[in-house]
Amino acid sequence: MFPFALEIVRAEGVWLFGPNGEKYLDLVSGVGVSNLGHGHPHIRQAIHEQVDKHLHVMVYGEYVQESQRSAALELTAWLPDPLDTCYFVNSGTEAIEAALKLARRATGRSRLVSCTGAYHGNTLGSMSVSFNETKKAPFRPLIPDVHFMRFNTPEDLHLIDERTAGVVVETIQGDAGVRIPDAEWMHALRRRCDEVGALLILDEIQCGMGRSGTMWAFEQFGIVPDALVLGKALAGGMPVGCLVAARKHLELFTHDPMLGHISTFAGHPVICAAVAAALQVYRAEQVITGIEERGRRAAAQLRKLPGVREVRQRGYYFAIDMESAEQVQQMVEHCMQQGIITFWFLSCPWSFRIAPPLTLSDEEWEWAMKRLQAFVPFPG
Repeated sequence: MFPFALEIVRAEGVWLFGPNGEKYLDLVSGVGVSNLGHGHPHIRQAIHEQVDKHLHVMVYGEYVQESQRSAALELTAWLPDPLDTCYFVNSGTEAIEAALKLARRATGRSRLVSCTGAYHGNTLGSMSVSFNETKKAPFRPLIPDVHFMRFNTPEDLHLIDERTAGVVVETIQGDAGVRIPDAEWMHALRRRCDEVGALLILDEIQCGMGRSGTMWAFEQFGIVPDALVLGKALAGGMPVGCLVAARKHLELFTHDPMLGHISTFAGHPVICAAVAAALQVYRAEQVITGIEERGRRAAAQLRKLPGVREVRQRGYYFAIDMESAEQVQQMVEHCMQQGIITFWFLSCPWSFRIAPPLTLSDEEWEWAMKRLQAFVPFPG
């Protein structure tokens, strides 16, 4: 089971297809990427049209390119002030790296604060603000002056002080097993960052783009970050990351030093065309409408499955706790045998993940549930 080693030759909508007619219902969206399903025709058309115009023409930022401008306008139209300026990069972890640099550049400080249970990526900087020590230990030393507070714990907010450049938090923790904070803690977090002059960086690489039932998870808590980090689903299946912040902050990358943050393939025109198209689909097809209600109904069904101890859910983002990691393995194997793709969490081994495309129909969900209900857990 490590890895799945499925041979996939085609994907369409919520389905993956093998070379000999095998068919699998993708209930993890390629781990949070295919929120709009696989191969949405509007996104494919935008990609094809951009390929016919041009591919890479210059290092990001040197030329004015229409696909970059369109992507930025479409994205910022979905966001509140002061999140009005975009820096597109190649992946979510690269966007985290840019956010960490921006926090230090904007404040002149070095201290970074993250959370227990955090997962922000696998490059050295993003790994430094992630929590799983098993993943980090072979690569130490990592970047210095990183400190961890307990997620959703008001008593630890004092760790954010006048030495702190930035605080990076997943609005809803993903790899820790879909951990949803209290609104009161989120408001206290925002106030504390304001009090000491630290940038609040919210990582919505997984929980953004409608996954949690609203376009951005932070909308549910009534706060706005200083910087928003996006990736995964933003380009409808193409590789992308994006750091969004106020212009006054991102302009700091233009001087002292010049090109304070730069990447050759960042803002690639084909990727940006896909970003713009994906955002247009969300608006035109009202993709997010009803996701939270449907997610709650699905969670109620999941709680009745054999061996399930707890279900945490927000929108179409589920963590299902079993008795043991062994039972999780059994469930994931059972699902694959039934033609369903589920997955696990690296930092929450007793829980398995479901995060289907937001386009999943009620009929497709019921098809999956009949097969999930056939699971017979071994003692564990």
